[in-house]
Amino acid sequence: MQDLAIELEERGYLKSAETIDRFSYSIWNYKAFPKSHWRRIRTTNELERINKELKRRSRVVGAFPNDDSLLRLAVSILMIIDKEWITGRRYLRMDEE
Repeated sequence: MQDLAIELEERGYLKSAETIDRFSYSIWNYKAFPKSHWRRIRTTNELERINKELKRRSRVVGAFPNDDSLLRLAVSILMIIDKEWITGRRYLRMDEE
């Protein structure tokens, strides 16, 4: 990885070389997972789905009377999602290699 950054820097691609230097640790962490996990790790689909669900459910209420009521709704939604994760299909199987 360092050799690639040096080569890019020599060719004049300074920003690309800096990006590789900055994110090389994250890239190696990513590569430590089994190849079957890579697609799911690199996307933010699950986080986007959670945010979309929170937005959809909070729009129905409109205006919340106080911060605690908003927090209660958000926590209850997250608890439902967590229960689905525990009882549903496995998103990542750690026993696979």
